[in-house]
Amino acid sequence: MHVVSGKGGTGKTTVAAALALALAHGGQRTLLVEVEGRQGLAQLFETAELPYEERKIAVAPGGGEVYALAIDPEEALLDYLDMFYHLGRTGKGLKKLGAIDFATTIAPGLRDVLLTGKACEAVRRRVKGVWAYDAVVMDAPPTGRISRFLNVNTEVAGLAKFGPIHSQAEAVMRVLRSPETAVHLVTLLEEMPVQETVDGVAELTGTGLPVGGVVVNMARPPLHADDETDTGRALNAELLEAGLRAARVRPTKALVAALLKEAEEHAGRIVLETQERATVRGLGLPMYELPLLADGVDLGGLYRLADALREQGVA
Repeated sequence: MHVVSGKGGTGKTTVAAALALALAHGGQRTLLVEVEGRQGLAQLFETAELPYEERKIAVAPGGGEVYALAIDPEEALLDYLDMFYHLGRTGKGLKKLGAIDFATTIAPGLRDVLLTGKACEAVRRRVKGVWAYDAVVMDAPPTGRISRFLNVNTEVAGLAKFGPIHSQAEAVMRVLRSPETAVHLVTLLEEMPVQETVDGVAELTGTGLPVGGVVVNMARPPLHADDETDTGRALNAELLEAGLRAARVRPTKALVAALLKEAEEHAGRIVLETQERATVRGLGLPMYELPLLADGVDLGGLYRLADALREQGVA
């Protein structure tokens, strides 16, 4: 079970999709789960909107398969009612009356149990004695609420002290707190995402949830080999003008000023990224870096990101 979270805007959905592809490499079978109802996975894989059923959406190198599932809390609750109370068509009648939406709205802890429970069921599922999936990857809520989302035992404590809901929450927590589960956090080399990652690691650890690795997304390649270690390289107007003349470009004052400003901004960014990278490394967790794709993320880009993860040891 791989749970992927991160501050909004860091690309956690993209990373979750790339991770699912990387884990499916070489004939494995992975399930990619969406719980926020945004249909972001369908857009990434350039496929139709995902229904509430497991559908194959990609083939990985070596014949592996990636399936996807968009978990709808109302449908999950209907499954739950049918499984434990055998309501069948009566449950569908409750949906028409709006009772299902009402229940998941007034009891957000129940909603999270249903969402995580469906994913954990896929982790535990066997077909003819064989695991249905080699890995399950969840595109989870942002870092700010990931601990609360995963810590379903606490969330349902006020709803049920015993009975099926309580038992379901305990079963979910057995999976989420097991050594086979890892919560991965996605960040950018910027101050706020990195700080939220640091806080997220502390909160997850404090609640007993297993932290996996940190994925630095959209990392920009250095323009110079010394970018990360020698940020004080002096670039003045005289050197720049000489370089422009050598390149047969007329060094006007406006051009030189604009290039100097750009160089200063670049140097400042390198200093910031170097500091933030050191902060991430200081967490002592496995760290992976994914490049910024200049043309945006399309299906081909997802495969490139999956390859980058595998090259860094994800398997």
